[in-house]
Amino acid sequence: MTDKDIKDEIIDETVENLEATTETLSGENEIETLKTELEDWKNSYLRKQAEFQNFTKRKEKEFDDLKAFASEKIVVKVLDIVDNLERAIAASSESKDFDSLVKGVELTLSQMKSTVASEGVEAIETEKASFDPHLHMAVAVEDSADHANDEIIAEFQKGYKMKGKVIRPSMVKVCKK
Repeated sequence: MTDKDIKDEIIDETVENLEATTETLSGENEIETLKTELEDWKNSYLRKQAEFQNFTKRKEKEFDDLKAFASEKIVVKVLDIVDNLERAIAASSESKDFDSLVKGVELTLSQMKSTVASEGVEAIETEKASFDPHLHMAVAVEDSADHANDEIIAEFQKGYKMKGKVIRPSMVKVCKK
């Protein structure tokens, strides 16, 4: 409801009440009553206007807070993964064991994939797929006897969708005959 709507509503109610009051009152008493009612309506209008402004400010602040902290949940999950990477590096630097470092990084990558999957992120499949400009970005083309026209030959960078929306297209090489 806008300020204009509030004003129009109050004015309409005031006119209706004034008309009803006018029919029953006469003389000086009528004028004093009308002045009192008009003052009451003015005060009511000012209170409603102030309430609406406070409501608007409160909603703007809530929206700003929501925007500022929207990524908090995912950041907390990523921080757990950062901790695991730091632990893997620290453990391998002490033991100088390359195999344990690789295993730690693989476990952390698995945790990262699980985290993004829980947020609705999924990889775009390119193996034996036809080129789709909505899902893929062709960065190279090649004529290949082993592949059909518009078939993806190679993937240079994985693409991802989040809850059905492409957030990063796959960078691919496409067969063109």
